[in-house]
Amino acid sequence: MNFFTEIKEGLAISWRAILANKMRSVLTTLGIVIGIVTVTLMGTAIQGLNQAFLKAVSFIGADVLFVQREDWSAPDTEAEYHRVQKRRHLTIEQCGALERDLTLFSAIAPLAFDQQPIKYDKRSSPGVQIIGSTDQLLVTGGISISDGRFISAAEAEGGRPVCVIGYAVATNLFVRESPLGKRLMIGQRPFEVVGVLEKQGDMFGQFDNQAIIPLRQMMAAFQHTRDVEIIEVKVKDVTHLEDAKEELHSVMRRVRRLAPGDRDDFAINQQEQILEIVHKVTGVIGGIGLFITGLSLFVGGIGIMNIMFVSVAERTREIGIRKAIGAKRRTILLQFLIEAAAICLIGGAIALGIAWPLTLVMREYMPATLSVAVVSLALMVSLVTGVVSGFVPAWHAARMNPVDALRSGE
Repeated sequence: MNFFTEIKEGLAISWRAILANKMRSVLTTLGIVIGIVTVTLMGTAIQGLNQAFLKAVSFIGADVLFVQREDWSAPDTEAEYHRVQKRRHLTIEQCGALERDLTLFSAIAPLAFDQQPIKYDKRSSPGVQIIGSTDQLLVTGGISISDGRFISAAEAEGGRPVCVIGYAVATNLFVRESPLGKRLMIGQRPFEVVGVLEKQGDMFGQFDNQAIIPLRQMMAAFQHTRDVEIIEVKVKDVTHLEDAKEELHSVMRRVRRLAPGDRDDFAINQQEQILEIVHKVTGVIGGIGLFITGLSLFVGGIGIMNIMFVSVAERTREIGIRKAIGAKRRTILLQFLIEAAAICLIGGAIALGIAWPLTLVMREYMPATLSVAVVSLALMVSLVTGVVSGFVPAWHAARMNPVDALRSGE
C-alpha cells in the first residue's frame, strides 16, 4: 500500500469515526473554534489597521522630511520630555532661510495649525482643523484636488482670504451645490473656497475634516504669531536622501544659531518613524492576541488529545486486527493523525463561518479585512494544532502489540 492510498484510506476511516460520534466531535471542536475565531479576528484587525494606516500616510512621500521641535519617537525619560517642551518654536523666518540656503530640496512648506468652526449659510462644521501654509504644500504634502484648484503663489504671498476644504467639510456644508466660489466663515473671518481635497477616508478622521488657508492669513486672523509647527521639505532626488538630511541638519543648526557643542533643539522626522511606531503598536496587539489565542488553542488541543486517547482505547481491537493482517505502524499513525487533523479543520471551518459576520460588524467601528492570507493562516493553525495534539495518541496506537491489542479488545 503506497502513501497516497494510506492517506485516502485514513480519510475515509476518520470521517466514519467522526460521523459515528457526532456529539463528541462537536464538543471537542469547541476549544479549537474559540481559538481560531480569536486568531482570525486578531489577524483581520491587525491587517485592517495596517492597511488603513498605510493608506492614511501614503500621501507622505518617502522623500519628504519634517522639521519640528519634537521627535516623533517617544522621549526616553520625563526629564527629556520636559526639555523638549522648552525648545524654541520654529518661525517663518527660519523657513525663509532654509529656502535660501538649501540646495538638495525641491519644495519647502511651513505649516501652522488651529481648530475653528466653519459655517456656511445655516449649516456648520465644528472642530475643523485649519492648516496655514503656502502653495508649496501641494508638492510637499502630496495633496490631490478633486474639484477646483490649490492656493496659488500670489494668494499665499499676499495672504488672500481663500481656502481649500476637505471632503467631509464640503459634504457637510454644501449639500446640493458646488462649494467653489462660495464664501464661508472660518471662525469670524470670511473665506472664498477655491478647491476641494480628494477624499482620504483615513482612520483618524482628520484629513477629510480640514481646511487649508494661506499662512499669512492664518497668522493675521487666528494665531497672531510668526511661529510655525512644521516645516516640510521635499528632496529633489530620493537616492540622495541621507545627503539632503545632513544638509538640512547643518543649515538648521546654523539658522537656529547653535554653537558647535550645543545639543540640537529641533528634530528631523521622516515617514519611516511613523511606520516603526505603527509596527510597534501592532506588534503589542499581536502579542496580546497571540497569548489569548495560544491559551484557547492549548485548551482545545488538550481536549483533542484526550478524545483521541479515548478513540484509541475504544478501537483497540480494530487496531489489533489491522496490525495482525499486515498494517504498518505508519498506516495506524496516519489514521489517527488524519482523524485529529480533520476534527481541527472542521473546527477551523466553523470558526471562519463565525468570524466572517463578526468581521462585517467590526468594519462598522474599525478597519478590518478578512483576506485570503488570514483565512489560510487560520486553516494552517487548525491543521498544525490537530497534528500536534493527535501525535501522542496516534503514536501510542501505532506502537501497540497486535496480540495485546486483540486480547485487551476481547
